[in-house]
Amino acid sequence: MSDLSDLRAHARYPSLPEIQSTARRLQGKVLETPVWRWQTGAALQLDAGTQVWLKLELFQITGTFKVRGALNSIEHMDASARARGVVAASAGNHAMAVAYAAKVAGVGAKLAMPATASPARVAACREAGAEVLLLPDVHAAFAHALQLVADEGRTMVHPYDGPLIAQGTATVGLELMRQVAGLDAVVVPVGGGGLCGGIAAAVKQINPACRVYGVEPEGADAMNRSFEAGRPQTLERVATVADSLGAPYALDYSYGVCRQFVDGMVRVSDEAIRAAMRILYRDMKLATEPATAVSTAALLGPLRQTLAGKKVALIVCGSNLDAARFAELLAVDEPAGAS
Repeated sequence: MSDLSDLRAHARYPSLPEIQSTARRLQGKVLETPVWRWQTGAALQLDAGTQVWLKLELFQITGTFKVRGALNSIEHMDASARARGVVAASAGNHAMAVAYAAKVAGVGAKLAMPATASPARVAACREAGAEVLLLPDVHAAFAHALQLVADEGRTMVHPYDGPLIAQGTATVGLELMRQVAGLDAVVVPVGGGGLCGGIAAAVKQINPACRVYGVEPEGADAMNRSFEAGRPQTLERVATVADSLGAPYALDYSYGVCRQFVDGMVRVSDEAIRAAMRILYRDMKLATEPATAVSTAALLGPLRQTLAGKKVALIVCGSNLDAARFAELLAVDEPAGAS
C-alpha cells in the first residue's frame, strides 16, 4: 500500500471530506447499520485477546451495502441523463439496489443479469419496476449492459467501479470507525473491489494504523491476481458458490483504490465459505449468503494468526438468498447427525 502522505497525488480516490459529504447526502436515504460483538461459539476458540465485531450491513435497505453506491450514482445524474435512464449488470445484489434507487429517483432501469441469478433476486428487481434482461453468463451481462449504454444513451451504474460507487461504499467504513473505537483491522469481502476500496479509503484516512484485508473466493480471485501482477487482471472463468463476488475482472479505478489503501489480500475456498455460513447461523443466528461469509472464513482461516489478539471488524455485507438455497448450502458437508 502506498504511503498516506502521497494522498494528494491521488486526488481521484475518495478523500475523507468527500466521504463525509456523501454520508450527509445519503443521510435518511440509507440505514446506519448496527455493529455487534461476537462473543459465542467460534469466537471463543480464537486466541486470547482477539475481539471480533460484526458490521451488520445485511440489515441495509435491499439487503446489502450496494444501495449506498447506487443512490450516490443516480443522485449525481442531471435531468437529461435521468430521462434516458440507467442500466446495470449484476448477479443480483447490485441489480436490486439499482432497481430500488431508480424507483426512488423516478428513473427507468434496465438490468442485465446472468440466467443463473437467484430467482428471488430477479423477482425483487421486477417488483421494483426494473426491466430484467437475462443473459447466458456474467460476461454476456456486462457486454449487453455496455451495448445499451451505446444504443440508448443510458448511464451505466457500475457494480463496483468508479468514484461515486467508492464514495458510497466508503460510508460503511465511516460509520464503522465511529461505532467501534480502537480497531486494529477490518476484513472485507471482495468481488470487484468497490466495497473493499471504499471502506479502506475511509478507514485508512481516519486511522492509518488500522489494517484492512480483502478476501476473495478461490474461484473468483481477480483482485488477488491483480495485486500479484501489479495491474488489473481478467479471469477466464468464474467458479464459486459466492456468486455475488463473481466479478470477471478488476478495473483500473477499483484496483487503484485497493492498491492505495488495502494492506493485503487472501483467498478462501468454497468449503470454508459454506462452513463460515453454518457458523454464523449457529453462533449469531445470521442467515447470510456465501459472499457475506468470506470475511468470517478468512478470520477463521488464512488470517487467524495474523489477527490473533487483535480487535477486528468483519464486514457482513449482505443477505439476499431464498430459504431453499440457504438450506441447501448449509446442508453441504454437514456431518451426519448434526443439528
